Amino acid sequence: MQDEDLMIWNRANPFMPYRICLNSGKTYDIKHPEMVKIGLSAVHIYTFVGDPNERFTRMEMVSLALIESISPITTPSSAAATASI
Repeated sequence: MQDEDLMIWNRANPFMPYRICLNSGKTYDIKHPEMVKIGLSAVHIYTFVGDPNERFTRMEMVSLALIESISPITTPSSAAATASI
Protein backbone atom coordinates (compact mmCIF):
# COMPACT_ATOMS: atom_id res chain seq x y z
CA MET A 1 0.00 0.00 0.00
CA GLN A 2 1.23 3.49 -0.81
CA ASP A 3 0.90 6.27 1.75
CA GLU A 4 -1.00 8.38 -0.81
CA ASP A 5 -3.64 5.63 -1.18
CA LEU A 6 -4.35 5.65 2.54
CA MET A 7 -4.39 9.46 2.63
CA ILE A 8 -7.20 9.49 0.03
CA TRP A 9 -9.38 7.46 2.40
CA ASN A 10 -8.45 9.53 5.45
CA ARG A 11 -8.96 12.92 3.78
CA ALA A 12 -12.29 12.13 2.11
CA ASN A 13 -14.83 14.90 2.54
CA PRO A 14 -17.19 13.94 4.02
CA PHE A 15 -15.20 11.33 5.93
CA MET A 16 -16.45 7.77 5.43
CA PRO A 17 -15.41 5.12 7.99
CA TYR A 18 -13.17 2.45 6.50
CA ARG A 19 -11.56 -0.88 7.37
CA ILE A 20 -7.85 -1.61 6.99
CA CYS A 21 -7.17 -5.31 6.32
CA LEU A 22 -3.67 -6.68 6.84
CA ASN A 23 -2.05 -9.65 5.09
CA SER A 24 -2.36 -11.56 8.40
CA GLY A 25 -6.16 -11.15 8.40
CA LYS A 26 -6.16 -8.62 11.25
CA THR A 27 -8.44 -5.63 10.67
CA TYR A 28 -8.72 -2.11 12.02
CA ASP A 29 -11.94 -0.11 11.80
CA ILE A 30 -11.14 3.58 11.28
CA LYS A 31 -14.19 5.56 12.37
CA HIS A 32 -12.59 9.00 12.61
CA PRO A 33 -9.68 10.58 10.70
CA GLU A 34 -7.88 11.30 14.00
CA MET A 35 -7.47 7.54 14.52
CA VAL A 36 -4.54 7.34 12.08
CA LYS A 37 -1.31 9.20 11.42
CA ILE A 38 0.22 8.25 8.07
CA GLY A 39 3.96 8.16 7.47
CA LEU A 40 6.03 7.28 4.42
CA SER A 41 6.35 3.59 5.29
CA ALA A 42 4.05 3.02 8.28
CA VAL A 43 0.77 4.13 9.81
CA HIS A 44 0.10 4.69 13.50
CA ILE A 45 -3.38 3.47 14.45
CA TYR A 46 -4.85 4.91 17.65
CA THR A 47 -7.63 3.39 19.74
CA PHE A 48 -9.90 5.66 21.77
CA VAL A 49 -12.43 4.84 24.46
CA GLY A 50 -14.37 8.07 24.00
CA ASP A 51 -13.90 11.18 21.90
CA PRO A 52 -10.93 10.99 19.46
CA ASN A 53 -9.91 14.47 20.61
CA GLU A 54 -9.18 13.04 24.08
CA ARG A 55 -6.35 10.73 25.17
CA PHE A 56 -5.86 7.52 23.24
CA THR A 57 -5.77 4.18 25.05
CA ARG A 58 -3.56 2.28 22.61
CA MET A 59 -1.36 2.88 19.57
CA GLU A 60 -0.06 0.35 17.05
CA MET A 61 2.43 0.98 14.27
CA VAL A 62 1.70 -0.97 11.09
CA SER A 63 3.92 -1.15 8.02
CA LEU A 64 2.17 0.06 4.87
CA ALA A 65 3.61 -3.01 3.12
CA LEU A 66 1.40 -5.23 5.33
CA ILE A 67 -1.88 -3.59 4.28
CA GLU A 68 -3.71 -5.89 1.89
CA SER A 69 -6.85 -3.84 1.32
CA ILE A 70 -9.01 -0.95 2.46
CA SER A 71 -12.80 -1.00 2.20
CA PRO A 72 -15.67 1.18 3.42
CA ILE A 73 -17.44 0.12 6.58
CA THR A 74 -21.09 -0.38 5.83
CA THR A 75 -23.52 0.17 8.67
CA PRO A 76 -26.75 -1.82 8.93
CA SER A 77 -28.81 1.29 8.10
CA SER A 78 -26.79 2.10 4.97
CA ALA A 79 -26.89 -1.52 3.84
CA ALA A 80 -30.67 -1.56 4.24
CA ALA A 81 -31.02 1.68 2.30
CA THR A 82 -28.87 0.27 -0.51
CA ALA A 83 -30.91 -2.95 -0.58
CA SER A 84 -34.17 -1.06 -0.95
CA ILE A 85 -33.01 0.85 -4.06
